Amino acid sequence: MRLEPTAPYRSVQSALRVLETVARHTGGIGDAGLARETGLGPERLAALLRMLVRESYVEQLADGAYAPGEAFARLGAARGHERALRDQLQRTLDRLRDSVGAAVYLTRYVDGEVRVTQYADGPATPKVNEWVDFRVSAHATAAGKSLLTQLDHQGRRDHLARHRPARLTSHTITSDKLLLSRLEAQPPTVPVLDLQEYAVGTVCAAVPITAGASVGSLALSLPVEHAHRLREAADTLNRNAAPVLLSLAI
Repeated sequence: MRLEPTAPYRSVQSALRVLETVARHTGGIGDAGLARETGLGPERLAALLRMLVRESYVEQLADGAYAPGEAFARLGAARGHERALRDQLQRTLDRLRDSVGAAVYLTRYVDGEVRVTQYADGPATPKVNEWVDFRVSAHATAAGKSLLTQLDHQGRRDHLARHRPARLTSHTITSDKLLLSRLEAQPPTVPVLDLQEYAVGTVCAAVPITAGASVGSLALSLPVEHAHRLREAADTLNRNAAPVLLSLAI
């Protein structure tokens, strides 16, 4: 598995540093104290604090100091952690759906299979019709290809040996050699795209979301008439992946 220091990962590392510092000061700590103890510059610190407050990991007290927030307390509790994590991720996915104007999906690679663990859609942002099981169509979906890029070469070959690439549309790559070459060349900082490879009329994008040894991806889908928005939406998704990573890291 390849782990790359992409922008979301660097943001999460810095956010965890801020959270750890705030947690040591249950009575609250101000901007100056946070800057001194974390070593972060004022602009970087301010941006991280905005994200942490928005996600309820940190709360700002009446005197302007920062203290641990409700979400941090819920995720830090051993009892009910899984439910708290799922609820927190759903709130984050709902906000991402609204910010990118598309259905969004959190997928994981578990026991050698692709699983969509959570998603956020709506009347104006419908989710993709799963006309072929996502477990057998990783070669054609942005989320699946994003997951495969995070495996080593043998892991990819093993997956393709178990799930032979089938032609789903005229755009689907069915050649193992070509697909493996594309996966190997995929830059970790660039979203993976699906341009009607899985379903005619749908385009998708995905970015890697890896916490510890767990391989995951964050994806979005759009009807093809909105394909002109795909790259901008994918960049927005990538820039806003940090809150999802942070929830998985706590």
